[in-house]
Amino acid sequence: MSIEQVPPKHYPKVEFGRRGMASGIDFLCVWIVSSLLGSSQLGVQVVQILVFAITWIILRVVVPYNNQGQSLGRYAFDIKVLEVERGKVPDLQSLLKREGIVGLGALLVSIALSNIIRNPTAILLFIPLAIDCGAALSDTQLRQALHDRYAKTMVISSRRGYSLDIKVKHFIDKKRRNMR
Repeated sequence: MSIEQVPPKHYPKVEFGRRGMASGIDFLCVWIVSSLLGSSQLGVQVVQILVFAITWIILRVVVPYNNQGQSLGRYAFDIKVLEVERGKVPDLQSLLKREGIVGLGALLVSIALSNIIRNPTAILLFIPLAIDCGAALSDTQLRQALHDRYAKTMVISSRRGYSLDIKVKHFIDKKRRNMR
C-alpha cells in the first residue's frame, strides 16, 4: 500500500494591487463611519475605536460569511476569501481570527491617520499592518499574508463581482483616446 500525494487545487492568484484596493475600500468605509462619531479632541477616542471594531466585524466578517466570501471591497474587485484546505467560504471562527489580526492593524492605521498632523510619529502605527501584509510578497504559491496563514485562508479571483478595476481601466483608456 502506498501513499499518494494529491496535488492541491489550483486557484487564480490575485495581484497585490487589486487586493490592496479592495482592502482600501473596506477600510475607507469603516473609517468614515467611525470618524463621523469622533470629536476634535486630542488623543484616541474610545467610542471611535468601538464603532470602528463593530463596523469592521460587520463589513469584513458577517458580510463575507453571508456573501460567498466577499466584502464590499472584494466584490468591487472580483476577489473572495476561501479556506485553503476545503476551498469553501471560511467558517465564522476562521473569519474572526483573520479579521481580528487585520482589523487591529487597520485600527492602528486609523488612529495614525487621525493623529498624524498633531503627532508625526504616529506614522509608526502603519508598521504592524505593513509587516502582516508584506508577508504575502514572500509567498509565491498562495500569496498568503500572516493573517491568512494563521486563519488558514487564501484570497482568490472570483467570477462574481463588479470588476471596478477593469471598468476604471476602460474609462481611462477611452478618455485618453478622446483627448488625442
